[in-house]
Amino acid sequence: MSQLLVHAMRGDYVESRHYGDLVIVNRNGKILYSVGDHNRFTLWRSAAKPFQVIPFVESGGVEKFNITMEELSVMTSSHGGENKHINAVNRILNKLNVPIESLDCGIAPPMYSKASAQLLKSGKECNSLHNACSGKHSAMIGLAIIKDICPQNYININHPVQKAMLNIVSEICDIDENDIAVAIDGCGVPVFGMGIDKMALAYAKLSMPDGLFSHHRTQAMKKIVTAMTSYPFYVAGTDRLDTALMKVTKGRLVAKLGAEAVYNVGIVNEGIGICLKIDDGNVRAIDPVIIETLKQLDLLSYRELNELNYRHIPLLKNHRKEVIGKLKPVFSLNRYM
Repeated sequence: MSQLLVHAMRGDYVESRHYGDLVIVNRNGKILYSVGDHNRFTLWRSAAKPFQVIPFVESGGVEKFNITMEELSVMTSSHGGENKHINAVNRILNKLNVPIESLDCGIAPPMYSKASAQLLKSGKECNSLHNACSGKHSAMIGLAIIKDICPQNYININHPVQKAMLNIVSEICDIDENDIAVAIDGCGVPVFGMGIDKMALAYAKLSMPDGLFSHHRTQAMKKIVTAMTSYPFYVAGTDRLDTALMKVTKGRLVAKLGAEAVYNVGIVNEGIGICLKIDDGNVRAIDPVIIETLKQLDLLSYRELNELNYRHIPLLKNHRKEVIGKLKPVFSLNRYM
């Protein structure tokens, strides 16, 4: 059963409450800590993206298309639609020699509000490059090209590209393909459902894959982590937790957001993974829970915690920019013996 994680305070009063579930596991699947239901079912959403890029990297896509680390990072992203993001995805498409229209993620405005406002002010129309999932879709098109498969309908669940996505998730998460729930994500591709413990396990393995997989796969996973942690802006963007965590910790953490308030963190070279699901899907509760979790695990230095303090206990302001309250984490991790 979900537990209380965050109080939304207005003055000295609790106005709202956010419940959720959180689990921390090692790469062998051992549960280390939890709050609430450690194997609560949910859909992985975009937090699965680093794993959906593995087939492209394993197949030699980085070398074949001369993909830079910035471009590989944006392939894992739910980017904000800022200029650097758009330019990176556009470069990938040019290297694949396919037009923007090949992206089947749909047209959506930039996720970052200022980028969206700038686009509106410019009078230009948004296109599929601005969609937060365009980087992942470029990797899927690239995989089809590498495999000499027609990329048309690459988002269809029966397309070989999506079968490769399901297969990699099955192998990384130690779940039979038939036991993985499948629905359709916001960008049209299949999205996978399972227990949050399996999602945490995947990030534990991603953070330290040595000895768990073939040399080829291990190197692919390490390359993805290096790209994300070396170029964290491309994973998310301005004023985003993913980018802030990886930047402040200088790559000791790899982090990724999923829609409806799913969040994953891997402790690089430690083989530990974290998965959080906020019950009501409100992403505002993610930051205080994740920072508080890292604090309780003693994974942030004093300097790092100080730099992230504005996310640990976020201040709430009214339309006059006056501070009227805060979000306050109110949970303690339960340790498994």
